[in-house]
Amino acid sequence: MAKISTGGRKPGKRGKTRSKFKKKCANVTVNKIMEEFEKGAKVQVVIDSSYHPGLPDKGFHGLTGYVKQSRGKAYEVELKKGKKDFMVVTNSVHLKRLK
Repeated sequence: MAKISTGGRKPGKRGKTRSKFKKKCANVTVNKIMEEFEKGAKVQVVIDSSYHPGLPDKGFHGLTGYVKQSRGKAYEVELKKGKKDFMVVTNSVHLKRLK
């Protein structure tokens, strides 16, 4: 079996995300864009591939954290991935409120 060469190139920012970012409907509502989160709110990073501004890295999809503060229209979210702590800046479209 022949090995296919990619010329040493890596898959890129959105590589290998075909099933992870798949959606049934590509509509982003105004309510979702304008949604506000208070400091300390528990949120989950759920990337909406149809809305590109504030798109976090694919490795943070599905992780849970807390809103640290707002930064204009975006929010700083503190996450824990394994034993490391991360801070992600993203728009409200890519966040899902948890109870």
